[in-house]
Amino acid sequence: MSTEPTPTEAAPTEPVRFDTKIAVLLREDLETWQRLNVTAFLVSGLGSQVPEVIGEPYEDADAVAYLPMIRQPVLVFEASKETLRAAHTRALSRALPRALFTSDLFTTGNDRDNRAAVRAVPTSDLDLVGLAVYGPRNGVDKVLKGARMHP
Repeated sequence: MSTEPTPTEAAPTEPVRFDTKIAVLLREDLETWQRLNVTAFLVSGLGSQVPEVIGEPYEDADAVAYLPMIRQPVLVFEASKETLRAAHTRALSRALPRALFTSDLFTTGNDRDNRAAVRAVPTSDLDLVGLAVYGPRNGVDKVLKGARMHP
C-alpha cells in the first residue's frame, strides 16, 4: 500500500508529491503514430493492475461525470533498442510492475492475438519497442539508465 498522499488527503494548498514514478520507455526509431499508440497501450496496462495509480473520477461544474485517470504524471523516455533491452532486464530483476509492447503487436488486430504473439517468444528474444514501469522513483530511475526524455 502506498504512503503517498492522495489529492483528497493533502491540504488543498499543499502540492501533492509522489515518491513513485510512472515511466514509459519507447524505442527511438518508432514512427509518431506508433509512439502514441504504444504509450496508450502501455499506460493502460499499469492502470489495470496497479490500482493505486488511478485517481478519483472527475466531474465538471455541471455535474457531468468523467472517468478517473492516472493520478500522477507519466514521464516518456526514448532509447536505442539495446538500452530498451537493458531497461527491461533491470525492471525484471527489480520485480517492478511493468507492461511491454513488442514489434509483433503492430501486426495483430486483437487482444487474444497480442497475448499469443508475446507468449510465442522467449524473454531474451522479445523485439521490444516499448516498456512501462512503475515503482519507487529511485528504482525506476535505475531501470531507465541511459534513456533520455522524449522530445
